[in-house]
Amino acid sequence: MIEVRELIVHYNGRAAVDGVGLSVAAGEWLGLIGPNGAGKSSLLGAVAGTVPHQGAVRIGGRLSLEMGRREAARSVAVVPQHPVLPESMAVIDYVMLGRTPHLGYLAAESEEDVAVTEAAMWDLGIIHLAERSLGSLSGGERQRCVLARALAQEAPVLLLDEPTSALDIGHRQQVLDLVADLQRTRSIAVLAAMHDLTLAAQYADRLALMIDGRISVEGSATQVLTESAIAAFSGARVSVIEGPAGEIVVVPRRS
Repeated sequence: MIEVRELIVHYNGRAAVDGVGLSVAAGEWLGLIGPNGAGKSSLLGAVAGTVPHQGAVRIGGRLSLEMGRREAARSVAVVPQHPVLPESMAVIDYVMLGRTPHLGYLAAESEEDVAVTEAAMWDLGIIHLAERSLGSLSGGERQRCVLARALAQEAPVLLLDEPTSALDIGHRQQVLDLVADLQRTRSIAVLAAMHDLTLAAQYADRLALMIDGRISVEGSATQVLTESAIAAFSGARVSVIEGPAGEIVVVPRRS
């Protein structure tokens, strides 16, 4: 569903993404990990079509540069790290914006559009906030609104840039469980930059470690999340252990 070849993104003469290639199949979740400034957000922006780039990005076999805005929006939903949220807009109106690519020109929202919007709000536990303004919400509530808008888009590709950074642990699990359920039931392709290594290991099918604009290593959590690799890119002292269900857990270690 996502295919990237020889992707390059430049900022002020510096390559933020330098010759990256990757692929994500329908129904697969690829987690991007790595230090701040490694190029994860730039890579996501290039795949989304919001960041100028060189190289090839294909969505469902079509070059992204050949897609019009509406086709691209029907194909790719994005949850950015720093979304723009109109302070005075009602939550339900904001989430409904996810349906825009499915509307005809000058067409009003249909009953189906309203139903999809409300279902996304129910799934993320924000239906009770429908008439509240975005500016009156907490950081976690706002983050869930952004996710609900992306889910309402019903695109086959979902790009997430640190999707749970403003959420407590309970809501982190709720959001990632929901994404995993959509990945499985709708066969969506998920490409997500993730800060929490334990959650990345538990939810993503594969991990790609980015360092200095390149993918250093890609594979299963067991292959990528070694104590030496984590120390090398983050300087952290950790133990990588196996949880009670066989899952990978990354535990910080005091000196």
